[in-house]
Amino acid sequence: MFDLPTDLPADLAPLSWLTGVWEGTGVIDYEIEDHRFAGEFLHRVSFSHDGGSALNYSASAWLLQDPAEGDTERGRIPLVSEMGYWRLSRAASDADAGPGLLPARTAPVSRSADDVEKLRNAEGGFDIEASIVHSDGISELYLGSIRGPRIDLATDAVVRTAGTKVYAAATRMYGLVDAHLLWAWDIAAYGRELSSHASARLARVQ
Repeated sequence: MFDLPTDLPADLAPLSWLTGVWEGTGVIDYEIEDHRFAGEFLHRVSFSHDGGSALNYSASAWLLQDPAEGDTERGRIPLVSEMGYWRLSRAASDADAGPGLLPARTAPVSRSADDVEKLRNAEGGFDIEASIVHSDGISELYLGSIRGPRIDLATDAVVRTAGTKVYAAATRMYGLVDAHLLWAWDIAAYGRELSSHASARLARVQ
């Protein structure tokens, strides 16, 4: 049984069920012209906080291979890792730090649960944003919503360095089901339209 953290800022209360370290396996299945990428992978995801208004996010994945002759453990090939920040969408005020390292212009304001309730959208959830940087040089800005134990995200912008592979858009869905974190990630890569790419089922380990 997992107890929701009680020390989160009010702005992070709707995201509180994400906090912790999650591990599990998933499947990749994506076809490009005459080549199909398919296999099982090990996934480790962490959501943490440092007292600020965003959750810290990191994720690592390894493609699993059948054990070589004489071995008992499956081999692991590192895949692209990610880091980023997840937060509720709200306008920054003079009480917030930034941009850059600029401090707040006024004294910090302690936001309350009532302040957060005012951010509910027409569907009864909250608008959220996630900034995610991939280790291969791709950066994504996702916009979406959280409603109870379900999150839906879609890229609003994708930025990539000159040497990265073609990657144009993505959607992600996360849900808490039977104490497990389930997610699915659709991508538009190599000139293909948006289509299913990977999904996983993770259990909280910390």
